[in-house]
Amino acid sequence: MNRWLFPLVAMAIGSGAAQAACLTDAQVEQMVEAMAAKKPAANPEGQTEADAACTRAKLTARLATTMGKLVGYKAGLTNPAVQKRFNYDKPVWGKLYERMLLPSGSEVDAAFGARPLYEADLLVRVKSEAINQAKTPEEVLDAIDQVIPFIELPDLVVQAPPRLNGQAIDAINVGARLGVVGQPIPVPAYRGDRYAMLRALADMQVRLADASGNVVGGGKGSDVLEHPLNAVVWLSGALAKEGLTMKPGELISLGSFSALLPPRPGLTVTATYYGLPGAQPVSVRFK
Repeated sequence: MNRWLFPLVAMAIGSGAAQAACLTDAQVEQMVEAMAAKKPAANPEGQTEADAACTRAKLTARLATTMGKLVGYKAGLTNPAVQKRFNYDKPVWGKLYERMLLPSGSEVDAAFGARPLYEADLLVRVKSEAINQAKTPEEVLDAIDQVIPFIELPDLVVQAPPRLNGQAIDAINVGARLGVVGQPIPVPAYRGDRYAMLRALADMQVRLADASGNVVGGGKGSDVLEHPLNAVVWLSGALAKEGLTMKPGELISLGSFSALLPPRPGLTVTATYYGLPGAQPVSVRFK
């Protein structure tokens, strides 16, 4: 079985109640309550892209009341292998909140969500509002001041993860739940050094390994939309359609460089970014 599919298929337990169109306030409240209880919620099904955006807006408005201030955004389905899993041909996006982000080395309950997963990711920090007009990875690099190692800990939330499609992933805020943040790498001031970082981001090899050094997942920088900073180019256009912009100081999650994998108690996972100068490993321990 395709390595991207197995962890998700293995977690399927029955089917969720079908729900068409934008979820009602009551249905969103039920989802929020299920998330708080770490129990599977009903699958949002039969949604158009507009329905999914409407549902996401309701869900994130509700999350904002408990998860602290908005600290940025995440681009999801930026890896073609993940797009294929969800039968979708483009990325989606969600919001990140203050209480979702933990320092590297944190110990996290293996059952941190209803459908907990982990993946190798990367954050960038916005320096300038010019990022909202960026059309190339180079223009994105000019508008950020940090690149930050990151292991995302998403939660697919629903009763039947294999039935999720792109719209449903969008509706559940792209599964944003938690993540561990590593040591920032400053973007170089000199253009020649920035070109080197730009190349390194595309060519780097990202590896997830356990405490014994066994590789459990990974990929190449260019696995994310041919260059990871293309995720920000896409995100700027997607946010603009909803009247939103990225602001200085906000963090942007670029997407998965590895398969989505299920955690287990006692597992320590470290992401290492080979070929990205200055990048220190980032790790999480599951209890």
